Amino acid sequence: MGNYPKQRDLFNTGAVRSLLDQLFTDSRLYTRSDDYMDLLNFVVRLRNFAPFNAMLLQLQKPGLSYAASARDWRERFGRMPKPGARPLLILWPFGPVALVYDVLDTEGEPLPEDVASFFAVGAIDEQAMKAFIPLMNKKGIEFTPIDAGDRSAGEISMVTRSVNEKEVRSYRILINRNHAPAVQFASLVHELGHMFLGHLGPDNALNIPQRPWMGHSQKELEAESVSFLVCTRNGVASKAETYLKNYVKENTTVEQIDLYQVMRAAGQVETLLGLVAQTKYDQPLKRGY
Repeated sequence: MGNYPKQRDLFNTGAVRSLLDQLFTDSRLYTRSDDYMDLLNFVVRLRNFAPFNAMLLQLQKPGLSYAASARDWRERFGRMPKPGARPLLILWPFGPVALVYDVLDTEGEPLPEDVASFFAVGAIDEQAMKAFIPLMNKKGIEFTPIDAGDRSAGEISMVTRSVNEKEVRSYRILINRNHAPAVQFASLVHELGHMFLGHLGPDNALNIPQRPWMGHSQKELEAESVSFLVCTRNGVASKAETYLKNYVKENTTVEQIDLYQVMRAAGQVETLLGLVAQTKYDQPLKRGY
């Protein structure tokens, strides 16, 4: 096995078990069955680490897709950690720890597109992303960058509060700050799509309709359709096109998609973010009598 430790070496003291129990307690993670399954799937996916170390990496950076040591990045991938990159810790015999780095914290030789969980390139840059924030704030949508791994793109939630005995709804969007601006844009549009499609419930203030109940797959399909439309119309190419093509290939109809609501939501997203270039029309001629 070369320099790689045997897995049993990682469990040779009670202190290790105590450390893990404390991490679970402090992080308050994996209290839901979905979170627990995400953890198990992550450990399955990260086969270059012992299961115990894979679990430690997930605790430190949820959403991480791939990690390796600085030596592995240099020798196998022609990459190196970015200046100031934050290392992650794994247990290592006689160490007691070793340092590894998330793929998002490295630079150098390009990686295949399929390595990235979320891929997008295009005209949106960091300055454009910053310009969207005050526009969203005016509508009660809080934009919060988060430190997350590659497999975590973003999420949106509704926050209700009471003002003058009236219920006021606002929203919070979390977007992975480690992704490139084009990827962040695709994620942002996807989450705004969920909101305007009524997946979080109706909102009269934002002209969001009451929609019938729908399953998770239908919600994701509709939101990804909005993302594809807005991204492509604004010079950003993402994996949404591949996702939608695969869906159409596997399904002979698109009965699950409410095209009216998709088109409507795409227009609302563009309007909110100031991406609309309205066609100007001449005033109709008045007929003389």
